[in-house]
Amino acid sequence: MKNESAAGVGLSADVPNWPRTLQRAGYVTALIGKWHLGENPQFHPTKVGFSHFFGFLGGGQFPMNPTLEQNGKEKKFDGPIPDILTDDALTFLDENRSKEFALCLFFREPHQPYEPAPPQDVAVYKDLDPTVPKSNIIAAGWLKDRHRAYYASVHAADRNIGRVLDKLDELKLADNTIVLFTSDHGYNIGHHGIYTKGNAAFIAGKGVHGPKRPNMFENSIRVPLIVRWPGVVKPGTEIGEMVSNIDSFATILGMTGIAMPADVKQHGVDFSPLLRGGNGAGAGDGAVEKFSSRDLYGQYDLHNAGFASMRMIRSADGAFKLVRHHLTNGLDELYDLKNDPHEQKNLYNDPAARATRDALQEKLTAWQKSIDDPISSNPLNTRSVGGSVDVR
Repeated sequence: MKNESAAGVGLSADVPNWPRTLQRAGYVTALIGKWHLGENPQFHPTKVGFSHFFGFLGGGQFPMNPTLEQNGKEKKFDGPIPDILTDDALTFLDENRSKEFALCLFFREPHQPYEPAPPQDVAVYKDLDPTVPKSNIIAAGWLKDRHRAYYASVHAADRNIGRVLDKLDELKLADNTIVLFTSDHGYNIGHHGIYTKGNAAFIAGKGVHGPKRPNMFENSIRVPLIVRWPGVVKPGTEIGEMVSNIDSFATILGMTGIAMPADVKQHGVDFSPLLRGGNGAGAGDGAVEKFSSRDLYGQYDLHNAGFASMRMIRSADGAFKLVRHHLTNGLDELYDLKNDPHEQKNLYNDPAARATRDALQEKLTAWQKSIDDPISSNPLNTRSVGGSVDVR
């Protein structure tokens, strides 16, 4: 499913990354599943740090009977894609059990389309009556059907993760293997009246889609993060500090004891001290303070079947979130996440919240300058806000 319009876009081979850093330190590295960082040969996973690749280069793939790249050639496979990918992952573990390895198993699940999911995963939720968002526009029956399909797709991934954990037990590798589970985004299924992720569209039900609603709602940007690190992280530990996917590079090197390359400008923060200290006690090096006082920033530029130039700041205490929609009018957002966790009331133009909004905007502007955000110097990025001219 090659996307010709994105053929020239991808991760350059000279961009530092943690797979290549581990590879240079002697690890065998594998990427199995979704790549989505370039489809041209110069962006191939094996050019940027992976010793082994089996999967698909683009962003989309069919959930059943997929065409995948194996040993450099495309091949048609029969069966559910999560099972097929996991089969290759288990083979990789068998073949590299005596080596230091880093395996990335990237499922497409639970990406759209959810169906057809494997029958054993569908059966788990066949009779479920799920709780769904209340709507005067979207039929509850359709939302329930979409939730059941989504859960089945999630279960397909979950079941196959179980197969990987079982293989680590079988090979007696579990005690010295770190397992990190996360995702790249969440989903809206009727929440806020929209369907899917950050590039969602307004919906009224099956086949009735409205315009795009680019967003940075919590449903879209909050992702799971589970770490199994035997002998270091006590099972059941919960850590409340906010971290980001951008922290992965520094953290994985921190976990493995490999030094960050000297020429790397690192925006992420190593959160492995939090893991070593459990709930923060004994984490050392001011780890808890470092994260508890850290605002999180976000950038979303949509150019695929829609347009958005969005920037976000989420305050360190998790109380407020400011979202700016640059190059558009009237869409900016401010939410009180503690009192309005589902983001139902936009406070951006509320006079009572103006001081909070302006304080967050000052920090957001400083961050944009620190990363040389091109939107900051765009002459079109000028508009009237609250009677004053806002150039940010």
